[in-house]
Amino acid sequence: MTFSADQQVQPKNGQERYRIAVVPGDGIGTEVTASALQVINHVADKYNFSCIFDHKPWGCEFFQSSGAMMPEDGLTQLSSADAILLGAVGHPDVADHVSLWGLLIPIRRAFSQYVNLRPVRLFPGISSPLRQVPPSGLDFVIVRENTEGEYSQVGGRFSSGIRDEMAIQESIFTRAGCERVIRYAFDLALKRRKTLTVATKSNGITHTMPFWDEIASEVAENYPDVEWRLMHIDALAAKFVLDPGSLDVVVASNLFGDILSDLGAALAGSIGIAPSANLNPDGTFPSMFEPVHGSAPDIVGLGIANPIGAIWSASMMLDHLGQPEAAQAITEALMTATAVSSSRTADIGGTASTADVTTAVLDIISGRP
Repeated sequence: MTFSADQQVQPKNGQERYRIAVVPGDGIGTEVTASALQVINHVADKYNFSCIFDHKPWGCEFFQSSGAMMPEDGLTQLSSADAILLGAVGHPDVADHVSLWGLLIPIRRAFSQYVNLRPVRLFPGISSPLRQVPPSGLDFVIVRENTEGEYSQVGGRFSSGIRDEMAIQESIFTRAGCERVIRYAFDLALKRRKTLTVATKSNGITHTMPFWDEIASEVAENYPDVEWRLMHIDALAAKFVLDPGSLDVVVASNLFGDILSDLGAALAGSIGIAPSANLNPDGTFPSMFEPVHGSAPDIVGLGIANPIGAIWSASMMLDHLGQPEAAQAITEALMTATAVSSSRTADIGGTASTADVTTAVLDIISGRP
């Protein structure tokens, strides 16, 4: 039995119940989010919990009719959720800085989602563009600082429209912001293979990066069991390509983490499979989960969008909410599905539709051949 995106498992007595704010967004976001919701409902039934989905029709279409990416009280509406599931944001008729700064980034910052977590793993049956890499050679996690750093709103333009026009963009690195994300990365390394790489560029960026390095060294004193190293971003990008098996946990500033995580997704075969979590680790605010890919307006409505990134993001969400068995069942089902060519979409070498992949994952979770 499968579920449509609108169906929800009704809670039974004693069941854990989660309220999920769903923002499918734009383009293929609506298609892959529907797949993720089917899978969530399926494992909820199997593992005895329930999810109540609160759908929010926000995004670029909403912007074109209202002049805003979300309502004025949008953040208030989201604040009562246990988690947020986002599909994709973006449309050719809406500038990227409008769509991102009108929805995604305000959510991250208002809810102090200071950790952007992006796993990089090569699934069975998917080919990496790297010539020689075994499946086990791609299994690491990028921890990206998510609320400050290079992506600040501090700065401006001077003498606009004249020959000597200039633009200034300031980076903001706070001690509290650096400490908390680096500490999260060390804690994660303790749970994995006890190895941490800290991305830097202190040989070229003379104020913020030495500050970042110093804080990493201070935090490291509390983690004697973690082997850690500083690595300049250019050398680290080369390490991603030449020796990804040496990586376990990587922590980086906002800009560096953004670039490295997309490189990691490409190495794993397709950005279409890449998940992410925007975490507020202490649970004061809801965390948000989203596939890394964009809204892909060129394939909207064709039924060929890869739903793996959205489904894997849903798995991360359930793990965060305290349902590790359900989360693991989803991830294992994804790995089993990709091993079969008939369950792979075109971007990873197959011919399957979005619905084919979703059905395959549901069947595997149910134990159906």
